[in-house]
Amino acid sequence: MMIPIGISSGNSCPSTHPAHTLLAADIGGTKSNLALYKYDGSKLALIREEKYSTKDHQGPDQLIKKFLGNEPTPDRICLGVAGPVLAGKAKITNVPWEIDAAHLSAQFDKRPVFIVNDLEANAYGLATLEQIDIHPLHTGHPQKGNIALISPGTGLGEAGLFLDGTHYFPFATEGGHSDFAPITELDDDLLVYLRRKFGHVSWERVLSGPGIVNIFNFLKEERDMDAPGWLLDRMAVHDVAAEISENGDTVAICVETMRIFFRYLATEAGNLALKMKATGGIYIGGGIVPKNVKKIDYGAFMKAFREKGRMKPLLEDIPVQIILNEKTALTGAAWYAINKC
Repeated sequence: MMIPIGISSGNSCPSTHPAHTLLAADIGGTKSNLALYKYDGSKLALIREEKYSTKDHQGPDQLIKKFLGNEPTPDRICLGVAGPVLAGKAKITNVPWEIDAAHLSAQFDKRPVFIVNDLEANAYGLATLEQIDIHPLHTGHPQKGNIALISPGTGLGEAGLFLDGTHYFPFATEGGHSDFAPITELDDDLLVYLRRKFGHVSWERVLSGPGIVNIFNFLKEERDMDAPGWLLDRMAVHDVAAEISENGDTVAICVETMRIFFRYLATEAGNLALKMKATGGIYIGGGIVPKNVKKIDYGAFMKAFREKGRMKPLLEDIPVQIILNEKTALTGAAWYAINKC
């Protein structure tokens, strides 16, 4: 175990009564990953997993039924979902789904069903990672203390892990929807541009797949940067954000888009580190950053991360690490299902 994680309720399952089969799901605004695990009381073994398009389905019950097919209902089910979770219920932020743990339990032989925020599931997943699953961006000088997690993907997720002295206790936030804060004149202009389009401008509007597209469009429309015809043709038939990031080291407008994106990521990661007093480290997850590690300018990133006036010395010591394992939310959901009673 890389990080000792506790269960926030303090109510963990006795080891003499382990769950034998576990269905874990990571349900996002674009894709949903489902996996079936077997737990023998000490180890978690993957049986199989599948990936689905979230928007092609009507709800999690349909996904689970498709995934299970004719297989028996697992002993426990845990869903990590992209949205706030309140009293066992959740609304997915970027798709019109409403999820109710009690309703799902009734549909699946009254098995225990748990719902956690997807970033909270990622935080629990830190317990399952090995060093090979982590890319250290800045080693710093870690001190015993809280940890924070930031994950740009279809949306922007943020979570914290509170240290009680022995164990870390994950908790979800909706910090990705807090107000975007401009620093430079370009940021001011981008804020005005996005405000015209969306009204409220959150960090998610710039730190996500759609955020990459927003920055690109701003540079094209407001800064008159050239977008090659062949690139626009590819964007018409492929994922736009993926095309931008894939050309982020060759095409000028894409290079600038990704430079701005990573500056914003560093800035908001620094904000999160201060708010959580995350002296134990910042972890960066999500689907975008691990695929673009080589595009990160280390010096520029760390400069933006630590430029917080009088708090600069505190931030210089905080480690910054990238989660490379894309299954962290799945294993985190399974880990939660094992331990939660």
